[in-house]
Amino acid sequence: MSRVATIKQEEATGLVKSLYTTLISRIGHVPNIFLTMANSPEALAAFVQMQKCAAMSSLPEDIKSYISLAMAEANECQYCLSAHSAIAKSIGLQESDILKARSGAADNKKNDQILKFVKSVVQKRGAVSDKEVQDLKAQGVTDREICDIILLISLNNFSNYFNKINNTDIDFPPIQKLERS
Repeated sequence: MSRVATIKQEEATGLVKSLYTTLISRIGHVPNIFLTMANSPEALAAFVQMQKCAAMSSLPEDIKSYISLAMAEANECQYCLSAHSAIAKSIGLQESDILKARSGAADNKKNDQILKFVKSVVQKRGAVSDKEVQDLKAQGVTDREICDIILLISLNNFSNYFNKINNTDIDFPPIQKLERS
């Protein structure tokens, strides 16, 4: 059960009401993450703006989805795993690709290197090596893409931590935990 109260659509005023209207036009409804994040109109506005910027980034939709899945798995965020698995399926990703991304891997060498990097960033709290960045560049990852990867890491950390701290009620089809070795 969520630890923070929800701000229902009919209760929303001002900036929150405006942001809810934006979310409804963009995704058709207001998921629980936003209903609870709305307790701080500034936090909600910042998150929605970060999402908008991430959507305009240089990265293709599939890798954005893979990054979100890898981050949610690495941070053990069940809400985000459920949400991003549903989103991944809605853009046509296969279950096998979703499972690989969750474990930090992909069939494509460039995407695989990106996901290994993302997983390392989480594990090392950002203190990656020169070699890890060079390995990205060796697979054709541009400086712009590196910056966009960092944007997506930051966006996903925000949502992963928010949902874990809040214990946000999952309003997407729930996802099973992966077996950890």
